[in-house]
Amino acid sequence: MSVLVRDFRPEDADAVAGVQRAAVPFFVVTPASVRWKVASAPPEKRLRQLVAEVDGRIVGEAEAYVSAESSTPGQGITHPHVHPGHTGRGVGTALVAAAEAHLAAQGATAVYTWAYDSERDLGFAERHGYRPGRSGRILHLDLRAPLPPRPEPAADVELRPFADFAADPRPLYEADAEATADEPSDTPADAMTYENWLDHTWREPLLDHELTVAAVVAGEVAAYSLAETDGGERYSSGMTGTRRAFRGRGLAKLAKHESLRRAQAAGYTDAYTGNDSDNAPMLAVNRWLGYQPYAVERRCVKDL
Repeated sequence: MSVLVRDFRPEDADAVAGVQRAAVPFFVVTPASVRWKVASAPPEKRLRQLVAEVDGRIVGEAEAYVSAESSTPGQGITHPHVHPGHTGRGVGTALVAAAEAHLAAQGATAVYTWAYDSERDLGFAERHGYRPGRSGRILHLDLRAPLPPRPEPAADVELRPFADFAADPRPLYEADAEATADEPSDTPADAMTYENWLDHTWREPLLDHELTVAAVVAGEVAAYSLAETDGGERYSSGMTGTRRAFRGRGLAKLAKHESLRRAQAAGYTDAYTGNDSDNAPMLAVNRWLGYQPYAVERRCVKDL
């Protein structure tokens, strides 16, 4: 069996989305979001989207790019996925080799990826020279079940959808940039500009501006919970965070509860979220909301 690795073409979007949904069931992805991610990538990201073909059929895909939102240079990232019906046949190896070659050519000195904490996935990563590091937890919530009763917000707190900020989303960016910079990560997004945020968060086609909620305190955006949806049944929390001056007041819990309540009303049935295993406050919020363990992922790194 021969594997052909080539660059993505727009007409590949349906097949790439299908591979991602099959390989990583908790991903929220659509063909439109695949096309958008490639077309909107800034030049400094050096994104190369790869697909792997066997007998003319796309059975794997991988993105390879430089972390342009981090102040630390030389950080490459790749996320290879192979359709479950085609693993163990060299498809993943071919994708990783092509991704690493691209990143090395862009000056990357290290490559980061996620491996799911199973013998097969971690074994694959380690055989290809990747060292396992920090872990994250993927959680699932059945939205057909009732949510816990929401605590009553303080008198100065409003829960507002992102759609209310369409005329001026900068306050949302400022909250997201501050909270994201503090998120546990090997590749922290601590150099995110407003223009970059507009292009790659605000205009992300999966971001639902009616289900994404901000907690506003005395007119200032204090916390928020991003909601990504596929327009069908799947909902995913893109990021939930609180500005430093407002932490400890339960505002992220309020924002996420309201987002999930809106998702229920809109007919979504399955919600997913991811947490760093050391992020105890957010893990506690998700337990209170009713999320259950779904998978474990492991951050892995390889020096080039």
